Amino acid sequence: MKIVYTIAGLYRPAGMERVLSEKASRLAAAGHDVTIVTTEQEGRPVAFPLPENVRTVDLGIGYESDNGRLLSKLVRHPWRVLRHRIRLGKLLKQLRPDVTISLFCHDERFLPSIKDGSKKVLEVHFSAFKRIQYGRSGLWGVLDRVRAKDDLKVVRRFDKFVVLTGEDLKYWGSPENAVVIPNPVPFKTVTPAALTEKRVAAVGRLAWQKGFDRLIEAWKKVSPKAPGWELSIFGDGELRGSLEKMAEGLPVSFRGNVADPEEIYRNSSIIALTSHYEGLPMVLLEAEAYGIPAVSFDCKCGPSDIIRSGENGILVKEGDVDGFAEALLSLIDDSGKRLAMGAAAYADSPKWSADKIMKQWTELLENL
Repeated sequence: MKIVYTIAGLYRPAGMERVLSEKASRLAAAGHDVTIVTTEQEGRPVAFPLPENVRTVDLGIGYESDNGRLLSKLVRHPWRVLRHRIRLGKLLKQLRPDVTISLFCHDERFLPSIKDGSKKVLEVHFSAFKRIQYGRSGLWGVLDRVRAKDDLKVVRRFDKFVVLTGEDLKYWGSPENAVVIPNPVPFKTVTPAALTEKRVAAVGRLAWQKGFDRLIEAWKKVSPKAPGWELSIFGDGELRGSLEKMAEGLPVSFRGNVADPEEIYRNSSIIALTSHYEGLPMVLLEAEAYGIPAVSFDCKCGPSDIIRSGENGILVKEGDVDGFAEALLSLIDDSGKRLAMGAAAYADSPKWSADKIMKQWTELLENL
């Protein structure tokens, strides 16, 4: 098959980009013709390697150039959408793909109307509540609510709509064209982590969504009761400065972006996730592959699909910082509990294997 993916960019070392790189590489290795079309790459290197037979094309649209300025976005966005539609339409009519898969990055409202002969698939990596979970007020809040309501209509225009979890499927209204395919873990581990290092790890972009401020607040309660333990935060982003200031005087290290998962997981004993929302958090899937128990807020969506609380990790009521601190301490203080939950997590990890998930994707594409 000839397959085209569309996404904003491949330069971010984030979960969606990692998953796309893995899937595109595997599809190309299976003999399919794969092209990834971006709008914001602007010549920057890709965060995750791609084989030479996966082509990339950047349309140079520049949606991200307004840096959150509402007035500028309102004035310029319609023209960018028009430019995007014209350039993408021209490219698709040249490439003549069998299937075009959008990752919900600005083209979802016009892609189904492009008559290039391809089947159109919309793949969403965030929950149906993403836009309104920012809790923004004023005009931004109004726009968020309007667009969230419109999203529910947009997804029904595609030949297939792919969500990551059964929980999120219900939030989208369970449209007839929808199917659940979770993210794959792109690696296998021969042996699980030892869970003896005094390190709690957290992974993600240092942005509001990931809630690292909540994690640091919880760590302030944990640290005095857990001598010798360190919180290691892997990732980078716009909030790094303010988070580092919050963590002053605490045993917290900011490790930046790390490409090798071994560096993150092999020497960690607990994974912490304090996000406000997710799609299906890769860090929890990767932690299972290393047999590491996780403590996570029960946010929408994904953690409850992965964690059976009390068995392979602990789910904490969304926003309960005190409860989160108590959950961390329960695993820090009880090595037997930590090892038992880690073993259960490791036993679960095959369900997220790339071989299994890619089989589902191949069947979907062939059926289309």
